[in-house]
Amino acid sequence: MAENNRRFSGVRAIIFDLDGTLIDSQLDLVLSVNAMLEHMGREPHVHEKICSFIGNGAPTLVRRALGDDASETDIENGLAYFLEYYRAHMLDNTDVYPGVREALAQLQKYPMAVLTNKPVRFSRAIVQGLNLSRYFRFVYGGNSFETKKPDPQGAQILLRELQAAPQEALMVGDSDVDIKTARNAGMHACGVTYGFGAESLRAHPPDIMLDTLSDLPAHLS
Repeated sequence: MAENNRRFSGVRAIIFDLDGTLIDSQLDLVLSVNAMLEHMGREPHVHEKICSFIGNGAPTLVRRALGDDASETDIENGLAYFLEYYRAHMLDNTDVYPGVREALAQLQKYPMAVLTNKPVRFSRAIVQGLNLSRYFRFVYGGNSFETKKPDPQGAQILLRELQAAPQEALMVGDSDVDIKTARNAGMHACGVTYGFGAESLRAHPPDIMLDTLSDLPAHLS
């Protein structure tokens, strides 16, 4: 712990992923994807398979769910239905993970932001709906910039807005997408074991791995 504390003692700003890191949105995403597949006349996928598609934004999620034989028209129609359905149901079952509220309350002295590949209007609606807005200066989504994570563009813009150098910032996420984003932007990287993409962290290990976000404040003190 002491070594980690020294490593992260210079952290001045924190950027969080959303799905799989702050919120457990798995069931609402899975149900929305299967509703889209049913609408398109296709067989539903098991939940675990859909979860493996999550992390690179809604268009990629729909494309993966529809499969290689889907035409661009199929994908366009599927995406439109998915977004409409998910907008109506995105807070049916979604909630923060255990330890998240406690961690954010303890970390309020840090400038914090959310950077996710989920569409920004949904991301902000969920953050507001779960009463998390007061913790974050900015919430950006997969369509906020020209590129998505793991491209560093969004993180770099957030670093300027949070007035932090890369070595003064920590990216917290549940998948290799987040770790790659941190590496590409020159930031510290923190992974969580409880999210959707824990398996992918084996190939792209973060600087620190947490089983609960409530452990993070101790590493920054």
